[in-house]
Amino acid sequence: MTTQDNTSTTTPFEQARSKADLEHGGTFAPRFDASGLIPAIVTDANDGQVLMFAWMNAETLALTLETGIAHFWSRSRGRVWNKGEESGNTLAVSRMLTDCDQDVVWMSVTVAGKGRACHTGARSCFYREIVMPAEAGGPYRLVPAADASETPA
Repeated sequence: MTTQDNTSTTTPFEQARSKADLEHGGTFAPRFDASGLIPAIVTDANDGQVLMFAWMNAETLALTLETGIAHFWSRSRGRVWNKGEESGNTLAVSRMLTDCDQDVVWMSVTVAGKGRACHTGARSCFYREIVMPAEAGGPYRLVPAADASETPA
């Protein structure tokens, strides 16, 4: 259950007892930020392409682990978001990793439906590249990413 300030009233996750447990132990002890969130990076299970970035809270992380379908915390909607609930482009999680200090998760997924992870209709949310090096003082320009398989219309 999530409260209005996005903190979970209960959590199924343990806290690491020490830095050594956190970095080398065998218990998943995610470290949520002050807002009760943890960043989630999502990549395609077949080719490794980065598809999206989103936030999870304890409730959505537990739902994802229990169901194998990616759930996130929608900051704009202020509620649990089952990715693809409207479009049919749900994310089946085949693998989940955490970083060295357990404050980020990385999910490898298979996208159902039309295979598009971005709400714009693109396969990936990362379909534009920032031109580097940038000219001093900007404006900073965007161009279609060379490795973007498709961009939204």
